[in-house]
Amino acid sequence: MSEAPLAAIRSLPSWLLGRAAARGRSLVAGALAVEGVKMWSHVVLCAVRDLAPVAQADLGRSVGLDPKDLVGVLNELQSAGLVVREPDPNDRRKNAVSLTTDGERLLERCERAAREANDALLAPLTAGERDRFTALLAKISGTDR
Repeated sequence: MSEAPLAAIRSLPSWLLGRAAARGRSLVAGALAVEGVKMWSHVVLCAVRDLAPVAQADLGRSVGLDPKDLVGVLNELQSAGLVVREPDPNDRRKNAVSLTTDGERLLERCERAAREANDALLAPLTAGERDRFTALLAKISGTDR
């Protein structure tokens, strides 16, 4: 056997992307854990900040989280005093979610930690390579629009 084990698999872009994604998730999850935050909580906090006040159903759709799972995340965030759920001003039958001041502060720390983790992930690349790599990932993922 002259080739390295799994050479065919390890040369596939999909395999390489998966490995890079796993490493990136691990770095970000570790950085967020220092703040006591899980990945999905970070995603939900970011979405609430960007969309608030946002109906729970709209929030779930925006982040692609199952409604039952979203309720669990929101319950944890609300118990921690990071978000509030109040009647939606546009439809009082629905709840609208907003960040609290503590939620905003925590999110700022989490975003800084996530940026630092991503910097560590991309450390082998030059600034130009980082920009190009990020643009290519956005293109592949269909989020470059």
